[in-house]
Amino acid sequence: MAYDGSRDYGGGYDDSYDDRPEFRDGFRDLLPPEPGFDTSTYVPDVVKTFVVYLYRHIREKNVYEIHQMYEGSFQKLSDRLFKQSNWPHVDMIAPYVENDHVFCLLYKEMWFRHVYARLQPTLEQRCDSWDNYCNLFQVILHGNVNMQLPNQWLWDMVDEFIYQFQSFCQYRAKLKQKTDHELAVLRQIDEVWNVVGVLNYLQALIEKSMILQILEEEKEGNVTFTATDGYDYHGGTNVLKVLGYFSIVGLLRVHCLLGDYHSGLRALSPIDINQPGVFNTVIGCQITTIYYYGFANLMLRRYMDAIKSFNQVLLYIFKTKQYHQRSSQYDQILKKNEQMYALLAICLSLCPHPKLVEENVNNQLREKYAEKMLRMQRSDEAMFDELFSYACPKFITPSPPSYDEPLVNFNQDAYRLQLKLFLSEVRQQQLLSSIRSFLKLYTTISVAKLASFMDVDEPTLRVALLTYKHKTHVINNDGSVLSNADVDFYIDDDMVHIADTRVTKRFGDYFIRHIQKFDEIINELDRTQLE
Repeated sequence: MAYDGSRDYGGGYDDSYDDRPEFRDGFRDLLPPEPGFDTSTYVPDVVKTFVVYLYRHIREKNVYEIHQMYEGSFQKLSDRLFKQSNWPHVDMIAPYVENDHVFCLLYKEMWFRHVYARLQPTLEQRCDSWDNYCNLFQVILHGNVNMQLPNQWLWDMVDEFIYQFQSFCQYRAKLKQKTDHELAVLRQIDEVWNVVGVLNYLQALIEKSMILQILEEEKEGNVTFTATDGYDYHGGTNVLKVLGYFSIVGLLRVHCLLGDYHSGLRALSPIDINQPGVFNTVIGCQITTIYYYGFANLMLRRYMDAIKSFNQVLLYIFKTKQYHQRSSQYDQILKKNEQMYALLAICLSLCPHPKLVEENVNNQLREKYAEKMLRMQRSDEAMFDELFSYACPKFITPSPPSYDEPLVNFNQDAYRLQLKLFLSEVRQQQLLSSIRSFLKLYTTISVAKLASFMDVDEPTLRVALLTYKHKTHVINNDGSVLSNADVDFYIDDDMVHIADTRVTKRFGDYFIRHIQKFDEIINELDRTQLE
């Protein structure tokens, strides 16, 4: 079957795929394995069929069929046969795929991902998974890999690679529960899931794929990387190029987990998130990109950029959520959706720009966080603490511990540091909300009068006004100064002059938006009547 480039590989699969002859008998009467089922010595027939056909489709570069098997059949088999056990070891399936080295590396990548998702990985499995990723990336970087793989799978490789790095850092930081054997092993494996190694692999994929040059040439109209979603329709391979592209997003994520937000945004700069890109072809990648981009901007006080990006992806999820209900990533989509609403509530409490938020998103936001936003606007630090703790990434401490000192858990240290920095920023902006509300009422007001309204002395007010100026202006990636302020002012002697920043209401946009809504409702009613 030829690959249809217009197909959305963001999630879901076609059930009819598993009704074809090669899978019909294997799935129809498939029962859960009996207790004591040993996947290391026995390979069910349906698994043999699965790996044989997956291997064949990979050799034939049949992206459509690969995607159906990867996203559909693999999940079905995992649910029905391997809910609480490993898939068969790679040595057991290798004879059915001609002992193909690259396929075995890909199979092991899925094997370890299944362990992390459904079971509890051992320390040895964590180390083996690192070795497998190193071998797989080395083959891709230095070998002659002539494959076409779905964007979903390639994104999952990068996503899982970083997740397992993050998981290992958290695991290593919990020293109290470690056995003597685990501590002895940890002392000897400093290179396993080392932060420098992780960053080097991501950077190597970017450089070897020449994706930065490809994206630059695309701006000049010389290549069509985005137009083809990264696929090669001339018999070539998409693996290295697309892995390099997704590694750009991976660098953003790793730097944010380390608390280095400037480096994260600088790494993402080759991708314009306001334009369609390959990151849009996989819902998980799109959400990850915007989540970390928005969070980095929040921590750097670039609130307007964060609000715009969160609004963009939340509106997309609101409109397309039902299409991803059968995706294996659906639960993760919902979780990130809730976290981004919490981050959006924080941004709008610190920088009130409700007009940047689309009506549907705003309605959802008010329904979820209206009361909490009011409390944050009154400088309720506990509420900022609660929402930040819920919505922030799981920060990591990348350096290994000193095993000679008393064994303590330090897996929360990085999170506590980032929370401390964030709450410190909130405290510095405590008076800004009151200043903003008073300035909106006047065109000019004396410093003394404003100080009396706010029940503070004049020196304190002058410091607060300077703080307002500082906190509402940020430096962009290109070095330019941008203003987040919805109210601007200047001080002349002892008078505060407020600039008129009110924007004339555009009633046309309001009516056009509602006309489009009514059209959608009428179309939906027509479809319902036809059914």
